[in-house]
Amino acid sequence: MALSKKQLKIVEQLERRVELCREFMNDWLLFNQILSAYPNAGANKPQLEAQFLKIKSKLAREHRVLRDTLQADYGIDGNLMNIVSSATDLESVHSQSEVAVKKLTMEWHRAFISINETLGALEDKKARAEAGEKVPLMGASMGGGISGGGISDKTKKNLMIVAGIIGVALLIYFVPPLRNMYVDAFRNIFGR
Repeated sequence: MALSKKQLKIVEQLERRVELCREFMNDWLLFNQILSAYPNAGANKPQLEAQFLKIKSKLAREHRVLRDTLQADYGIDGNLMNIVSSATDLESVHSQSEVAVKKLTMEWHRAFISINETLGALEDKKARAEAGEKVPLMGASMGGGISGGGISDKTKKNLMIVAGIIGVALLIYFVPPLRNMYVDAFRNIFGR
């Protein structure tokens, strides 16, 4: 079964959302890898610190875009950005107690699981859309008529035509000379 243009656009948007979520997950993994590599003997600490600051900035930017793009499909742990913002630099993270570092690691894992759940839900939704099933898709990037949030151009045009016809009918009804002219023409045509 061939998909309609509307369904193809939905599949395309879902594909973009899957890619964004997958990229975010990969960056979240890199965040943890850098965090975990820092205390190892022989680690290049200045290089890791520079990478850590870059990945934190990238995660903050991506998170906002991901949340705004996914909207109702966004199911990532709300504590995720607290993890990123509380880990100011690698030295301060690893100078904390072992319990605090383990807590940070557990929070990272909880967020990682929620990212994977969100990614799985998006991939499922995309597969259903590719199979022709109608799936709800909300989002500002969709444009009118795809997400149910807005009126398509065709609907706007039809509404304007109906409003114009109603306007002309009201004008004819409330202006006696026009009304009489149309009533007389109607009578002449149908012989009444």
